[in-house]
Amino acid sequence: MAFDSLTEKLQNVFRSLRSKGRLTEDDVKAALKEVKMALLEADVNFKVVKGFIKNVQERAVGQDVMNGLNPGQMVIKIVNEELIKLMGSETTEIQLQPGSAMTVIMMAGLQGAGKTTTTAKLAGKYKLKGKKPLLVACDVYRPAAIRQLQINGEKQGVEVFSMGDKNRPADIAKAAVQHAMKNGNNIVILDTAGRLHIDEDMMTELAQIKEAVEVHQTILVVDAMTGQDAVNVAGTFNEKIGIDGVIVTKLDGDTRGGAALSIKAVTGRPILYVGMGEKLSDLEQFYPDRMASRILGMGDVLTLIEKAGAEIDQEKAMQMADKMKKAQFDFDDYLMSMEQMRKMGGLSSIMSMMPGMGALGGKGKIPGLGSEEDEERVARMEAIIYSMTREERRNPDLLNPSRKHRIARGAGVDIAEVNRMVKQFNESRKMMKKLPGMMGGKGGKRGRFRLPF
Repeated sequence: MAFDSLTEKLQNVFRSLRSKGRLTEDDVKAALKEVKMALLEADVNFKVVKGFIKNVQERAVGQDVMNGLNPGQMVIKIVNEELIKLMGSETTEIQLQPGSAMTVIMMAGLQGAGKTTTTAKLAGKYKLKGKKPLLVACDVYRPAAIRQLQINGEKQGVEVFSMGDKNRPADIAKAAVQHAMKNGNNIVILDTAGRLHIDEDMMTELAQIKEAVEVHQTILVVDAMTGQDAVNVAGTFNEKIGIDGVIVTKLDGDTRGGAALSIKAVTGRPILYVGMGEKLSDLEQFYPDRMASRILGMGDVLTLIEKAGAEIDQEKAMQMADKMKKAQFDFDDYLMSMEQMRKMGGLSSIMSMMPGMGALGGKGKIPGLGSEEDEERVARMEAIIYSMTREERRNPDLLNPSRKHRIARGAGVDIAEVNRMVKQFNESRKMMKKLPGMMGGKGGKRGRFRLPF
């Protein structure tokens, strides 16, 4: 998960600050030196880091902080506020035309950034909001891109306009806008061609599209895993054709994530959404304050609740919560919890949003719950449970040594793995007795969300 390493390093710095009763100016400087190194290692732009550290230091060595009752926490608060400012302070939406007027959005980006998939994800979001989007295939150089857009459009239930690969992209865009006017589409999203690197032909083509139709929003898609290259690409695109915002993809990958911290400062253009997975629903609105909380290990409960509301079967969650309260959680529920976690992006994704657990996400440190980095182990756990009889799944106390040997043979695993899984299940069951109400409020009132693990 992006920022895991950065989160861990920052938490170590803050732990040392909290341990001091009073802070000296040297304490602050030493801590900020560590913060600076952590940011640079996360691939944050050097000039951005330099300005960030300067701003934090100026605020942190002030009288109110140095003489305060809890100076360590004050420094952390300042770092949090400056991180939010760095990423844009406010959440920014794609600006749509007022009323029922049509909005034309042009998607741009390099090949491999995930532009075509992101274009379809965006259309799906607008459809859920009651809009009538039209996807337009303007990448005439890769027939596979046209087919990909058609497949993804079909999955989202969104119409795709295509004229094949024999027409100029500018002419396709013009025809698509006319088609949208006749058919009542109020959002037109142009999926343009990417290149392996920025060249004049690409920029000329995008300029021609802008001349042929009125483009209201130009959105750049960049790959977080390319680090500083993503920031450089954003700067060049903004300079050459002008962009209104950025979508950062693959922020769920094994990446340092510095692009997300640098883009706004370098280009002046906001990050609008972040791609957090392969599924067509895995496009999250970018909230600078929530991202800052996640980076500092403070969690992001609001996004977690929104994810739960969108992905979790509420009836099943209510049934599971009741079982948890009565200590009746069984192996069937354990299977269901793994399925629900998978829908929400895996355990590491969930952990990164829980206060104080950001650095644990993806490291497999939570007993009995597996992790996103250990899918094979989770699959074996599922195989073990499926090798049980219905009675054994519903009554874990039935599992004596002979039954465990039979289950191990059925799952194709060693008996030690079955024993380990059963032990982890029992540990999880103990922990779950303490969890009801954590996300559901007092009394577990209907309509509140609970985490299904």
